[in-house]
Formats: sequence, structure tokens, C-alpha cells
Amino acid sequence: MDTKNIVLCGIGGQGTILASKLIAAAAMNKNIPVMSAETIGMAQRGGSVFSHLRMGDGLNSPMIAKGTADIIIGFEPSETVRMLPYLKKGGRIITSSHAVMPVTAALTGGDYNGGDMTDYLNRVSDNVIVVDTDKLCEQLGSSKVMNVLLLGFAARSGALGLDIDDIKEALKARLPEKLWELNFRALDVSA
Repeated sequence: MDTKNIVLCGIGGQGTILASKLIAAAAMNKNIPVMSAETIGMAQRGGSVFSHLRMGDGLNSPMIAKGTADIIIGFEPSETVRMLPYLKKGGRIITSSHAVMPVTAALTGGDYNGGDMTDYLNRVSDNVIVVDTDKLCEQLGSSKVMNVLLLGFAARSGALGLDIDDIKEALKARLPEKLWELNFRALDVSA
């Protein structure tokens, strides 16, 4: 398999690391070599979380060089914008429209809704899918599946190098059976 460079980014508590681990497990189930590295920083305080994940033959490092990511999966619009330097020309962006006000904006009384960020993403790339995760999570009855929703969109885009069934198998291995049905529905929303 040709190397796939994937950046996942968000805010602590959004399931960014679990999503990264699901992709890695799905790849390993297919005997695809995988390397990953996470930066979680002050995640429990709403800080930035991002993961570099590389799949394919001939990997020497888990870190993705700027300008080489095939896909960015963003759980929060401003975090997606922050990771744009990693995206290669023609790379795919899948991002949630769900904005989380940064602590600095909240403390200073600033205003932030994420719309400016998704508008910017659409201006700088013609390969963007903005997912209304709030609406879809409401339809599913749980906000805890936002990460899996985005994985479904990423898999269906073709840029992930894995399909929905690959992600479902990884979910079965990592999550309790009582959570399978909801997460499978979240994956299938993107169909």
C-alpha cells in the first residue's frame, strides 16, 4: 500500500485519540503497517489534541511532514485550520461544524462560532466536507459518536484508504458490544 498520511485534530474530550486508534486497528487488521503519535497537551482542560497517523510500507517515523497529509479529520473548525500547513496540495479535509469556544475567547468575552473557520477552509481548498455533527448526533441520540461520524465520512471519501467495514471491525475489537449498534449507525450516516 502507498503511504497514507492522516492528521486528526480536535479538543480534549472529543474522541480524537480513540478515532486515531480505530484507524490504526483497522489498518493492522488488514496487515497494513501503521505508525502514530499523539499530542494531547492540556486535553482535559479543553486544549488541543492532535494525532499523526501514517499507514503503508516503508515507514520510518510517525510524524507527518508539513505539506504531506492526504487527509485532515477535524473535530473542531479552528483546530482544523491550525493543522492546514500539514495538508498536501489536493488533500482532503473532513471537519465538524461544531465549534468549541477557546478558553482565551471565553475569558476575554470574545465571540466564536466556527463559521468563519469553515468559510476559510472552503476558500483555501475545494476538497472540504463540513459535517453538521450537531444535527447528525441529535438524530442519532448521542453526541458521543461525533468521532465515529467523521470516520464514516472519511472512509466514504476514499482518502482514508479504509472502508466502513474495516472501521466496524476495529470498533468491535475496541468497544463493548452494547455500544456497537449506535456506532455502526453513526458510521452509516455518511452513506
